[in-house]
Amino acid sequence: MASTVITAAASIIIFTLMVFSHEFGHFIAAKKSGVTVEEFSIGMGPKILSWGRKGTRYSLRVFPIGGYVKMLGEEEKANGEGAYYSKPLGKRMAIILAGPVMNIILAILLFSIIFYIVGTPTTIIATVMEGYPAEVSGIRPGDRVVYINDQRVESWERLQLLVSSSKGERMTITVNREGQTVAFDVFPVTDPDTGQSIIGITPVAAKSVAGSVRLGIKRSFEVIGLMVSYLGQLVTGRASAEDVVGAVGVIQLVNQAAKTGILNVMFLAAFLSLNLGVINLLPIPALDGGKMVFLLLEGVRGKPIDIEKEGLIHFIGFVFLILLIIMITWKDISRFNLF
Repeated sequence: MASTVITAAASIIIFTLMVFSHEFGHFIAAKKSGVTVEEFSIGMGPKILSWGRKGTRYSLRVFPIGGYVKMLGEEEKANGEGAYYSKPLGKRMAIILAGPVMNIILAILLFSIIFYIVGTPTTIIATVMEGYPAEVSGIRPGDRVVYINDQRVESWERLQLLVSSSKGERMTITVNREGQTVAFDVFPVTDPDTGQSIIGITPVAAKSVAGSVRLGIKRSFEVIGLMVSYLGQLVTGRASAEDVVGAVGVIQLVNQAAKTGILNVMFLAAFLSLNLGVINLLPIPALDGGKMVFLLLEGVRGKPIDIEKEGLIHFIGFVFLILLIIMITWKDISRFNLF
């Protein structure tokens, strides 16, 4: 029972956090652009709470799996200074892109917090594995690596890159040991699990805000790269759609993460936020990427597409997305034997 409650709470928090960050991006960009926001809603379905402030109605709805920002004149013809289509093309593009950008920012924030909690790896050696090249050459815990083959080493990532690219060839590793500079000849070996060259050391982790943010940004764009690569493989038939999960599958993933600690839940939330941001940029009607296509066409044509025709195309895209979600949900139910 307790596990179910924790999973439910974690799932609601993750879904709400992702949706809020995405819709808040659209909302704040619209406000800054002078567009009248009629409603800012988190969740779908019947309202739980609703209040108005400065011309905008804020709503919290029952199902935390979606949300929307309703702007004056976005879906119907409207005139006036606050209408969406009265704004320059560049501002409308910024409003559309702001949602996915906020999802990326959220992921960077979550990854940065994780790296700060666990610590940022430094070039100071914490442990030297017995029998591995570093130990054999004479490197000790507490040594700080400063050079590898005359190349300056300022981060653990740089150290890893130089070692892994050595292909097992001799390396001269220069360390600072109690204020003295000492050089060692090291012959890396191949890790049977990863196929990478290693020397058998682990780093001292330090709490650094700047370092954590740097790693948060790096990890976010690494994940984005993997997602884009997977989508490309999916389109070309080189990857299977069997790995795709919907809301039900996500809840199962949250359940697994919740059993192993808050950091894994945060990591999953960051990953899902990036997933939401990348998927929304796909050129599919009803998604932000589909709306960007129409704005780009407007830029080429010099005039906007008829708003009613665009609305119809987005509606058709929305219907297909709902059908796709239903199919994926059914597949999740079958996959996890929920009934």
